Amino acid sequence: MGSVFKLFVKIVEAPVIGSLIVSHLKKQNKMVEMLRNTVIPEPPMFKPEFPPQEPEPGVVFLNEDGKSEDRVESALKCLPHYDLASRWNGEPTPSFQYWKIRDYAYAYRSGLVTPSMVAERIIPVIEEFSNRKPPTPLLISFDAEEVRKQATASTQRFEEGKPLSILDGIFMAIKDDIDCLPHPSKGASTWMHEVRSVKKDAVCVSRLRSCGVIFLGKANMHELGMGTTGNNPHYGTTRNPHAPERYTGGSSSGPAAIVASGLCSAALGTDGGGSIRIPSSLCGVVGLKSTYGRTDMEGSLCDSGTVEIIGPIASTVEDVMLVYAAILGSSPANRISLKPSAPCLPILSSYDSLNALGSLRLGKYTAWFNDVKSTDISDKCEDILNLLSKTHGCKMVEIAIPDLDEMRTAHIVSIGSEMLCSVNPYFEEGKWLRLSYDTRTSIALFQSFTATDYVAAQCLRRRIMYHHMEIFKKVDFIVTPTTGMTAPVIPPSALQFGETDIKVTGYLMRFIIAANLLGLPAISVPVGYDKQGLPIGLQLIGRPWGEASLLRVASVIEELCAKSRKRPASFYDVLKTN
Repeated sequence: MGSVFKLFVKIVEAPVIGSLIVSHLKKQNKMVEMLRNTVIPEPPMFKPEFPPQEPEPGVVFLNEDGKSEDRVESALKCLPHYDLASRWNGEPTPSFQYWKIRDYAYAYRSGLVTPSMVAERIIPVIEEFSNRKPPTPLLISFDAEEVRKQATASTQRFEEGKPLSILDGIFMAIKDDIDCLPHPSKGASTWMHEVRSVKKDAVCVSRLRSCGVIFLGKANMHELGMGTTGNNPHYGTTRNPHAPERYTGGSSSGPAAIVASGLCSAALGTDGGGSIRIPSSLCGVVGLKSTYGRTDMEGSLCDSGTVEIIGPIASTVEDVMLVYAAILGSSPANRISLKPSAPCLPILSSYDSLNALGSLRLGKYTAWFNDVKSTDISDKCEDILNLLSKTHGCKMVEIAIPDLDEMRTAHIVSIGSEMLCSVNPYFEEGKWLRLSYDTRTSIALFQSFTATDYVAAQCLRRRIMYHHMEIFKKVDFIVTPTTGMTAPVIPPSALQFGETDIKVTGYLMRFIIAANLLGLPAISVPVGYDKQGLPIGLQLIGRPWGEASLLRVASVIEELCAKSRKRPASFYDVLKTN
């Protein structure tokens, strides 16, 4: 299979025959008809534009100009009561539970364990993953001494009684397309660090560092974020902690897997085409894609696009909230152009928060919702929504979403053109020959897009934005499965050469496009497993700037599903080993 795939890529890259093949594929998928043979009356929308939004109820407002530590403290006060001592003392729980950030903070403050002790438990596991044959690295840039140095400094702060925040001593991984000193940012390629040096932390990383977070290193990913499986033939493909013969999903493969395996409380990923939500769903963790412009993208490889954000992946909704509180804050340019609503969080500790759920309307497009590879997925998501309605009184509303094919086309043209624009300067030096074969296949498609295709895509973006804003007059959220399939099996040949599987990509991306093309906030929450024991995620898509409402409902869904959570096959308890 590998040699056939390599031959296909070389043919696609050939000047004449390659262009004919790509043109044929585009016609088959009606891309030419949509973009060039159809009059689109709407003017272009070159980045998301949102109408003014009503304030969210039952929230605490956060100061995006203030200190990250203060926002995290505000987020902590929003969380419900949690008996830390009972959990630590081993009182039986009805099912598997991850340790929360609050558990680590309790253990550190009580002197039961130190960040340095936890570091010594994590380091050999990270090294073992990288040394396997074939390698299955969680991190592709890792320095054990640097981790020890950060852990020692955190341990000293606890000994002095001066932790910087609830996040002090919390271990996190950073996706390899986000700058984090002293590591290079390769985008999981073999050459990006040769042409782009890292001089300082990305803004989001800097905000976490000021809270005392310990950075383990740069997490593995699908090369340049251009894939949905997490395959990486350069460094090795990260495996799904629930089933090592299966993919994690991508492109934030390393961040989702390292959280699901228990080695990190949280991680940062990027999401331009489901790259946080897809792996979060396949690995059974929580992934938040915030509103476009809510977080500052400076210091990432994708900081000039119109579909991408930096966001948190964590094992629980409350840990997503704490990390989100630390990293949020729009760039100066986006504050002017997007006019974001003030950031806020739901007060989960109040009964009023639960009462607010009764008036919520959840929009479901049934024909789309059920368009999945296995009914295990749609049935499980349906069951949870019915339980949510029965328990809290949320109302299900049938909706229709027009132009789904147009939305997919507008997204691929947008993200493909923007990605190509960012790497084009380096292709003159022949760097493209060092890319994996599946990345080169994508680039061959992207290079076929014209300026008129890009403008037509932005005209479609305006039309589709209008459709969604009309839907949000009738409902508070759109609900879907996160993905149309659970974790796919890794073909052995793909480990060495990569692969391009259009069907798998279609299933994995089926429900995620709107949040990227339109800049809407969305969250994936684990809700159960299919008959093979593979995780299933439910996605909530919210109104612009509506992260607080998303987090409130996600927290309730998480609680409804708590008893069904299973320990991954590959799991490490690095907080309490005895």
